[in-house]
Amino acid sequence: MTRVDFNLLTALDALLTERSVTAAARRLDLSVSAMSRTLMRLRAATGDRLLIQAGRSLVLTPYAEQLSQRVPALVRETEALLSRPEHRFDVATLERSFAVRAGEGFIDVLGAALMERISRAAPRVQLRFVPKPDWDAQPLRDGTIDLEIGTVRTSAPEIMTRLLFRDRYVGVCRPDHPILRGLGVSVERWLEFGHVLAARSGEASNAVDVALADCGMQRRITMVVPSFTSAMQVARRSDLLAVIPHSCVGNAFAPDHAAANGLQWFELPVSTVAFNVSSIWHPRVDHDPAHRWLRAEILAVCVAASPPAADSVSA
Repeated sequence: MTRVDFNLLTALDALLTERSVTAAARRLDLSVSAMSRTLMRLRAATGDRLLIQAGRSLVLTPYAEQLSQRVPALVRETEALLSRPEHRFDVATLERSFAVRAGEGFIDVLGAALMERISRAAPRVQLRFVPKPDWDAQPLRDGTIDLEIGTVRTSAPEIMTRLLFRDRYVGVCRPDHPILRGLGVSVERWLEFGHVLAARSGEASNAVDVALADCGMQRRITMVVPSFTSAMQVARRSDLLAVIPHSCVGNAFAPDHAAANGLQWFELPVSTVAFNVSSIWHPRVDHDPAHRWLRAEILAVCVAASPPAADSVSA
């Protein structure tokens, strides 16, 4: 394949548009002699004289007239193809569907606010939330999902993350539950009741149970469900107690989320470590302007939903 100097395409565009070697040289910030040499190279490459002297000006040959209809668009397309992605990114015209893996708590509490914000800027963007059965990084690697929101529980070394907020665990029960009688909730009183455990992968304990074990205590788990929202609904309709992220209680967009779901929340009588909720993605999309924009929108919603202490949404 013959090597082609694509700089000639830009020079040809200038010559066909300006119809003057001097004006074309000025447009491309070249000397007149350099542009004259370029015209000679173009004539050799195309086999056509392209520009012909007509009195004091130059006129296009018939072949050059044909080229003048095609070259400008071709130059613009080539420039766009070889430019940085952000230079051709327009969020207002973005038409794309993003697959996001997130817990039900995030969708329930922040999904509507996020979609409202995104729709204002990019009305043709779709968010497609998908189930989160585990923390496997493979869907991020193969592009099955574009982004994950939650706690980072993968050992995949290449995965990239951005902290969205810090969260902590609290207890919930129905508003007329016996445990709410009296002042405060003691650990002894808390352990008298049965508990519903939210465990996505079916494990029999979580960070709260680890903290209890360190103190030589254990709660009685009588039901295991796959999500925090399921645990909330069970607690709403029974004497079972549930442990959920504080973010599920509510935020600036849904200040009475727990009450609206028929629940009363309380601080746990056992100390647990706060945890990070992050956006998680694969490096292959790190510089994609549309993906970067989506990550920024999610972060902005999380920041707006909570005070600096970052009690926001569930993992």
